[in-house]
Amino acid sequence: MCGIVGYIGNDSAKNVIINGLRGLEYRGYDSAGIALGSRGRILVRKESGALENLEKKITKSEFDGKIGIGHTRWATHGSPTRENAHPHLSADGKIAVVHNGIIENYDELKPWLIENHHIEYRSETDTETIAHLIGVYYQGDLESAVKKAVLRMRGTYAFAAIAADEPNKIVAVRKDAPLIAGIGENCNYLASDIPALLKYTRDIYLIENDEMVILTKDEIKIYDADGTRVKREIMRVTWDADAAEKGGYEHFMMKEMCEQPDAIRKTLLPRIDNKGRIKLDGIKFEKDDLDVLDHIYIVACGTAYHAGLQGKSLFEKYVKIPTEVDLASEFRYRKPLVDNRTLFICISQSGETQDTLAALREAKKQGARILSICNAMGSSIARESDDVLYTWAGPEIAVASTKAYTTQLICLHLISMYMGRVRGTLPKVEFERIIEELKTLPEKAEETLKTENVMRELAEKFFIKEQIFYIGRGTDVGTAYEGSLKLKEISYINSFAIAAGELKHGTIALIRKQTLFFALATQDFLYEKMHSNIEEIKARNAHTVGITKDGNKRLAKICDEVVYIPKCSDEVASILAVIPLQLLAYHIAKLRKRDIDKPRNLAKSVTVE
Repeated sequence: MCGIVGYIGNDSAKNVIINGLRGLEYRGYDSAGIALGSRGRILVRKESGALENLEKKITKSEFDGKIGIGHTRWATHGSPTRENAHPHLSADGKIAVVHNGIIENYDELKPWLIENHHIEYRSETDTETIAHLIGVYYQGDLESAVKKAVLRMRGTYAFAAIAADEPNKIVAVRKDAPLIAGIGENCNYLASDIPALLKYTRDIYLIENDEMVILTKDEIKIYDADGTRVKREIMRVTWDADAAEKGGYEHFMMKEMCEQPDAIRKTLLPRIDNKGRIKLDGIKFEKDDLDVLDHIYIVACGTAYHAGLQGKSLFEKYVKIPTEVDLASEFRYRKPLVDNRTLFICISQSGETQDTLAALREAKKQGARILSICNAMGSSIARESDDVLYTWAGPEIAVASTKAYTTQLICLHLISMYMGRVRGTLPKVEFERIIEELKTLPEKAEETLKTENVMRELAEKFFIKEQIFYIGRGTDVGTAYEGSLKLKEISYINSFAIAAGELKHGTIALIRKQTLFFALATQDFLYEKMHSNIEEIKARNAHTVGITKDGNKRLAKICDEVVYIPKCSDEVASILAVIPLQLLAYHIAKLRKRDIDKPRNLAKSVTVE
């Protein structure tokens, strides 16, 4: 969600920080700010809206500092105004702080600061409390003041602080929110995510939970919670900075949809050896490991949760172990039955999703084995898991996930099929058939992207609708949920997805003449049932668009329009069927003149509960 950038060195901190914040724009934000140390004082500028609004305010020569911190804010405490934007200053204006996350006990600390230290608050944020706490404890040593402030704070945070009287250091702390430090020549960097620093360095330190990092222009020092100096291995970022650029596309979302065939290829093919066996990057399960399991949990949020819904079908079909899918935001609070006979699978694009991370920690505490599916190397979820299978989707910048989702489905196929073979519950002939189907997916995804013209035409026809329904059966239900979410996220249309068999249990009351339904019918063994559900809708004069496999001519007889995906098996159809729905959402949002890559109120990585 929010983004942090820090710099200390010999160049203009202003330019480095603005460029860094620009690299984090994909996270989503509603205001931005910068604090620069200059001639023994701290200069702050902040504005609501786009970074360009901020940049216009810092063109004066007085902004010549060589040290600074910057922030893009996604409002949690307080509305998205200039006053609530970060950085926030201590009462005397000599400490500046930027912060991602939430200070959960700020409502206790704020009255204490007001009553005991006569602090006057200038904003509605919890973050201002950090600046005041540090200011209260500051006695000429920023590091010491930060340590004392942290002891009083509860919550989820990564924050960075600078002091006017110490223009040679930045002090930052991480607790449950992402933070990295970048290594430069005669300079060093701080950020909440890698894209902020790619223009300047590829050598980074991943800051762990409860660690403090101190940056000078010549050194980066990391300390654990006990104050012990930590030796940390340098991580070299190998992916191309161009991957975070639009590459000629109008929007990142369109670029990322079009990258899906290659992302599927990269995630899938290296994990199938020349004998047709699945190799999971060193992840190993013996038959005894699997036979002892009595339960699998798949836990995720949003789009990743929809992938998990499809994973449930795969694990129960191939591995024959009861599998439950849960929303990470609900998992911890219902006392789940987890123990050392549980496999806990968490799915997260960013690897920093706070609800998912909290659920992972709870499951780990109860003794479960943790396997994560993640797109971000070195992320919190990846580091805290027993096993990790990475989706090789590359950077995903648009808030609405596309290629991360389809590669998550690939990973779920690979894991479940591998386990099915190890356990002996997936017959060899069946395994080999599905492997061959999976191998065809990159080319079939390319073919499916050719539905764009059809989806653009449908978008032109339906973009004025204010209510759209999605229905399906079997794995098509998860695809319906995901298609509906894509439309909600970027077009702001009130879309609704439901299992087709549930229509008559209430939702059918909402159908009126010309109510629009997208009906997914890609599961051959459920086609007759789906056919009946579509007939129910048509009997009430609704408008239906069917999505099915090439060759299914029956659907055209009952639907107003039909969109065809390449012929494939039921098991892999959902990976292809979501692509036309992604394209539809994109073109409807474009016609409605929405901010497609950065939809309102949303953030790419949700790092607070």
